[in-house]
Amino acid sequence: MIYFLIIGITLGLSAGISPGPLSNLVIFETLQHNIRSGIKVALAPIVTDLPIVLISLFILNKLTNFNLVLGIISLGGGTLLLFLSYQSLKIQAVDREIQPTGPTSLTKGILTNFLSPHPYLFWLTIGAPTTTKAIHYHPLAGIVFISSFYICLVGAKILVAIITGRSRSFLTGHYYHALIRCLGLFLLIFAVKLFYDGFKLLQILP
Repeated sequence: MIYFLIIGITLGLSAGISPGPLSNLVIFETLQHNIRSGIKVALAPIVTDLPIVLISLFILNKLTNFNLVLGIISLGGGTLLLFLSYQSLKIQAVDREIQPTGPTSLTKGILTNFLSPHPYLFWLTIGAPTTTKAIHYHPLAGIVFISSFYICLVGAKILVAIITGRSRSFLTGHYYHALIRCLGLFLLIFAVKLFYDGFKLLQILP
């Protein structure tokens, strides 16, 4: 149970504070308007991700007897985490020069998150397989993983909006970059674990 809680917290925090389309929009709306606008954008995953999660879990459930496919999916998740880890470790600066359009902050956030490939890739290769393993261990473990992930994901983005609104230099500060790099190391560890699981499913490792 603690294992899935730690994974949920780490993945949620990493996705919440790392630069990306939705994080950039949180920062942009906060700088252009106010903290409240940034928080509205941060809430977008709660609105958009439910169908993505359910579809990913449905697809994975249909593939539970196909170790070859599950092994490939696990390797794909490891590759994605490896890439995200590399981005986190190599972070230099946050791009604040984006020009979103749309009537309201929440609508912009929903459209940005729904049209971004990141949530789909994450849930198909990492989120759904981890949730399935957690549920097989205990149904409550699956709830713990998903809950901790979204609490940390949305909470971290809200925190970024608040800190950005009150201290704009935070985004270029040492502590922010150090935190992202630290999370990048954890992502690297989880990537190795997914590669190990993938090779086991493909019977490359005993």
